[in-house]
Amino acid sequence: MDIKEYFARISYRGSYNKPDLATMSEIFLHHIQAVPFENLSIHCGESIELNLEATYNKIVRKKRGGWCMENNYLLSWVLKTLGYDVTLLGAKVYVAELDAYPDEIDHLLLRVELDGKSYIVDGGFGMAYQLWQPMELISGTDQPQTPGVFRFQEESGTWYLEKVKRKQWVLNPSSSTPQNVEYEVCRRIYLFTLQPRDIEEFRGCNAHLQTAPDSLFVTKSICSLQTADGIRALVGWKLTEIKYNYRDNMDLVEIRILADEEIEKTLKEKFNITLDKKLVPVNTSRLSLF
Repeated sequence: MDIKEYFARISYRGSYNKPDLATMSEIFLHHIQAVPFENLSIHCGESIELNLEATYNKIVRKKRGGWCMENNYLLSWVLKTLGYDVTLLGAKVYVAELDAYPDEIDHLLLRVELDGKSYIVDGGFGMAYQLWQPMELISGTDQPQTPGVFRFQEESGTWYLEKVKRKQWVLNPSSSTPQNVEYEVCRRIYLFTLQPRDIEEFRGCNAHLQTAPDSLFVTKSICSLQTADGIRALVGWKLTEIKYNYRDNMDLVEIRILADEEIEKTLKEKFNITLDKKLVPVNTSRLSLF
């Protein structure tokens, strides 16, 4: 594993000799705009390994993406290699349709201590709730970013991440997301504590999410990538492209349903992904990703 090879993968050409906030933020942005959030391995008959060298090979050398336990585990190696103080944390992702959090942690994120402050670094959430910058770990303060306004709320040692959403201008609303989700103003994303975690604590979660019949990642094939001004996502056969803050605090949303023969070409052209095995698209869950 070589840090310069990783930088070439994410097209980062800046300096990295000083572990400061500006460097971390720039590397982070390059990562999320180069490395997709995706679970395509599951729908190609491959397993997702919780192994740093396997993840490095997949993301850096094969130019694939990954989910939280791949993206953030790789980012933890990158930041530690550059001299940052990194701790793994575990989160429980909010399920809007159930208005509930799971019983067990199902998301990996990073805490970075820097110049007397704590930051949350999460390059593995994807879709429209992906952070574009590290967030300072402070409660009740709005932290505006390009995707929208994020903030943490802390209650008795439990931290909640939420996003204030903009209105959406959907060009073709007939195929848009359900109305009750579409017009939320504020969306909970996940909760977490500051209890340090070891990567071994995520092995059960890593196996469960790619095998359980009711897992979101089993019921949907997902590939999303942050762009210069928004996000694009392929979920099943549905390609969604969003431009953030297109006008008047409103996001522009365009949705298209692809034919089977368009999938492979779209993955290559829109996400820079070429798969070793044939993808079988899936989108059977009603759970919303937007």
